[in-house]
Amino acid sequence: MYGRKGYQLVKDFASGEKGQLKPFNSKLFDETIEECDQNHHLIQSLIRKMQQEGLDVQNNRNADHYGALIHHLSLIRNKRCLMAYLPLVSLSRYNRAEIVRDLAWRVGLELLDLPSDIQGKLTTLEKDYFKNHSVALKSYMGKVGIELNVDMVPPKDPYIKVRILDDIDEGIVLSDKTTNFARHSMHFLKRTDAEPYIARGQMKELTD
Repeated sequence: MYGRKGYQLVKDFASGEKGQLKPFNSKLFDETIEECDQNHHLIQSLIRKMQQEGLDVQNNRNADHYGALIHHLSLIRNKRCLMAYLPLVSLSRYNRAEIVRDLAWRVGLELLDLPSDIQGKLTTLEKDYFKNHSVALKSYMGKVGIELNVDMVPPKDPYIKVRILDDIDEGIVLSDKTTNFARHSMHFLKRTDAEPYIARGQMKELTD
């Protein structure tokens, strides 16, 4: 009540870090609209009360008048917050689309390659966009015969030393062997095999 939901909605959007995915807050958005409806009904109720008492609604300055005024100002505040939120979200959608495309290049072309916390922040439309972008990218790479989503800087050594940071399914089949990755274990792997796991934060390259 009194414009709090609208304030929370805009504050929630502003709390997101630059370059980070933040889901559309449909719950708080709907709650803000519901609060607007409550303000509207209360305004109408107070106006009817003054009319039933034979008071001049325009010139009366009793408690009901000021109560209706407070609800009116709260309604205006919430509407402004809603109108501010939607353009911000529209602009954010373009930025989110860029992030989704970047994930396909940096992390992997399969939706399941993405960390679970990232998957949880994607809407259904964004997941479909990721899949379609990945299909187009894989199709193009198949035609030209070049893996475009690998490091374009030629490595000094095709093998790198890595440490396992997070649990990885057992029996991973890499290009030249089958390996079991225990947390905190270290391995020498082909760079092309390790890069997807490094991008997902499951491995770390050791340079020392």
